[in-house]
Amino acid sequence: MPTQASHYQQLADHFKRISHFEHFNTLGDWDINTMMPDGGSTVRSEAMATLSAHIHIMRTESWLDDAIANAREESLTVAQQANLDEMSRQVAQASLVPAKLIAAKTRAAFQCEHAWRTQRKENDWAGFAPNLKQVISLTREEAQIRGEALGIPAYDTFLDKFEPGMTTAKLDALFAPLRKALPTLIAEVMARQQWLPLCSLQGHYKAEYQLTLSRKVMEKLGFDFNCGRLDVSSHPFSCGSAGDTRITTRIDETDFSPALMSTIHETGHAQYEQGLPTDWQGQPAGMARSMGMHESQSLFFEMQLARSEAFLDLIQDDINHTLDSNFATQTLYQNLTRVAPGFIRVDADEVTYPCHVMLRFDAERALIDGSLVVDDLPDFWSANMQQLLGINTDGNYRDGCMQDIHWTLGELGYFPSYTLGAMTAAQLKFALEQQLGAMDELIRAGRVNTILQWLASKIWSKGSLHSTEEIILCATGAPLSSEALLKHLRARYLHQ
Repeated sequence: MPTQASHYQQLADHFKRISHFEHFNTLGDWDINTMMPDGGSTVRSEAMATLSAHIHIMRTESWLDDAIANAREESLTVAQQANLDEMSRQVAQASLVPAKLIAAKTRAAFQCEHAWRTQRKENDWAGFAPNLKQVISLTREEAQIRGEALGIPAYDTFLDKFEPGMTTAKLDALFAPLRKALPTLIAEVMARQQWLPLCSLQGHYKAEYQLTLSRKVMEKLGFDFNCGRLDVSSHPFSCGSAGDTRITTRIDETDFSPALMSTIHETGHAQYEQGLPTDWQGQPAGMARSMGMHESQSLFFEMQLARSEAFLDLIQDDINHTLDSNFATQTLYQNLTRVAPGFIRVDADEVTYPCHVMLRFDAERALIDGSLVVDDLPDFWSANMQQLLGINTDGNYRDGCMQDIHWTLGELGYFPSYTLGAMTAAQLKFALEQQLGAMDELIRAGRVNTILQWLASKIWSKGSLHSTEEIILCATGAPLSSEALLKHLRARYLHQ
């Protein structure tokens, strides 16, 4: 008679099965945004809602609490204990919300997102608002349920989903130096750059040539095309797992830089996924630590690495040969480091970008606590864009409060991860340079792989075996702060 598996092993097998369902859930989402015909929206939203509800049920099965408690009494390694802690966290998170609400929110979100793709192009706020109201209503209901169960503010429950342990109070403290320093910094950089010559990158660049260029650069960044692929969508994203990683970019045939930079950004996400610990694949401890950590990798690739003169010099020939252009490295650098307040977050330079995030952070917590309603969102948006960046978005919904995909999917609490990621990326760069020397010199010496190996050892291979705070402290020698980001921005843009 076979020996019964330990409680821990039963849990590990169960969570492995969950990971298989989640894998196909992400592929369904990828297909929606890349290849699914428009007519498939209704049936797909129903299928995705059913699958999401099933995954939710698997995480809330009645035997899990007892199995976790019993597994804690077993002899486990430190890594197994970390995995068990992550299992417990996932079960606790899932158990707070009824499966019926999860299914309703998933259904509403996919319907909202699908309609948004057309409504945004048409600047149709009147058509979009009813869909968004439904998503926000269900999202607020979820937040209230979570908040009451955990005894914390409702919005903090969403922060905790994406950033374990993060709170509004901690974010306010981390963002405060940025709110204080950025207005002056932006003005100083713009005053300095107005005297610099700027040769436009505008032209006509066929989509297939841009995709060819993107794939060449992805190869230089170590992307494994045997375990992933690049496609086109209206909003760049990354999904999948270590063995099957999908990323997308968006194409503007008048300017190749948005597609190139979006691809590099998403490649950072993908490299993190492809570099997660293989021994823990399919287990909670083998997952990415947090979305802020995820964004730190994409922003390290895009901002710290790819917008440097050294890296642009590395890919200059690829750009010119593939696109039949003749851009000098300095021309590329001056364009890709130009600072100017703009409407669109994903196109924002790294100096103004945190302002876009802080606007959304302020809007989200107001939407959750009820001090802001969807009907008033356009006015709130315009007033805050005017205050933060001097931009008026009155009547311009497509470039204002309709521009992001996140709220259509009910993903409130995510936006702060972008700026947390930017802070982490800057802190990682300075730590890397202390250990290995100037990053520009590494790139010029053909040692991009050395940089990637350092990230793999310090971040990717850690998965969720340690807390975010522990990973950052171990990698950089200091807790996360805004200091490194501000230091990086002043060095790059003001040479201070």
